Amino acid sequence: MKAIVLLGGFGTRLRPLTNDTPKQMLPVCGRPMIEWVCEHLHSHGIDDIVLSLGYRAEAFTVAYPRGRIGQLAYQVAVEPDPRGTAGAVRFAAEASGITDTFLVLNGDVLTDLDVDALASLHASSGAEATIALQPVADPSPYGLVAADPSGRVLSFSEKPDPGSAPATLPRGGDRPTISAGTYVLTSAVLDRIAPDRPVSIERDIFPQIVADGALAALVADSYWLDTGTPQQYLAANLDVLAGRRVAAKVTDGISAASDGIHPDAQIRTSVIGSGCEVGPGAVVQRSVVGDGCRLAAGAIVIDSVLGAGAVVGAGATLCDCSVIGSGERVAPGAVLRAQRQPSPELVSDS
Repeated sequence: MKAIVLLGGFGTRLRPLTNDTPKQMLPVCGRPMIEWVCEHLHSHGIDDIVLSLGYRAEAFTVAYPRGRIGQLAYQVAVEPDPRGTAGAVRFAAEASGITDTFLVLNGDVLTDLDVDALASLHASSGAEATIALQPVADPSPYGLVAADPSGRVLSFSEKPDPGSAPATLPRGGDRPTISAGTYVLTSAVLDRIAPDRPVSIERDIFPQIVADGALAALVADSYWLDTGTPQQYLAANLDVLAGRRVAAKVTDGISAASDGIHPDAQIRTSVIGSGCEVGPGAVVQRSVVGDGCRLAAGAIVIDSVLGAGAVVGAGATLCDCSVIGSGERVAPGAVLRAQRQPSPELVSDS
């Protein structure tokens, strides 16, 4: 089965990290996120994918110039203009010649979903489309899905208001279920998608299929993380460090190429990229420090993310999910909390 990986988003909520880099190329424990996605697909027998690209498409082709990401061969479908999730699927399918049943997944979701089980359910259900569901505490940022005990989807509500009634879980449970961003689709779904204009698969297409009684669902309470916000991106890195993912675990978050860490620095539960310098008395806790960063003496970085080449001045403090973009400088002694955009306390490289 061929897979379409949706990668065209702007990553707005992750700025400034995504000012120059698509979010799926951001590193998770030293490897671009797209590599984690592809490794998971390969473990379930997928060996051919289509990258549905938009924003900074060249970042992928430059990073993987031989047409392979790990063990997977890839084709590229670059949208000439944004066409929504469904429009992107149709464009990618037509560009790559897909005419049979295929897999679709959001490239900014990290998951241990059993893709084989999803495909098997689809094959036995006779459905036009089969989607993976994930139980969550709050469905309001996602797509709330209600299904009967057999797995037939009864309703699909994209981003419901907070406090909406929980969906029925096909196998029981007390948490509402959301669309997990992985689908098995037949070519009939493509016929529902209007060409050459934006169409949402969640808001426009899935409700049509539900109305025809042809949408099936599999509840998969596996590891699942939408990496679209700084907090979630940080969690993706820390989850790998902690071994929370079935498919991934690293025991040391410090790159072997970072030999400039002072013995008096304190580094705990963090990812330190290659070529970093961490000065005496500096503290790094539950954070991601990109390649080539420099932390001066006494700098404190807690629950925060530094893009590649960022510089933190002596005695500066970053906490509460502060995000510093690539090459930015934090002034000595500055205190930043949840800093997402440049401020007077960030010193220009000019």
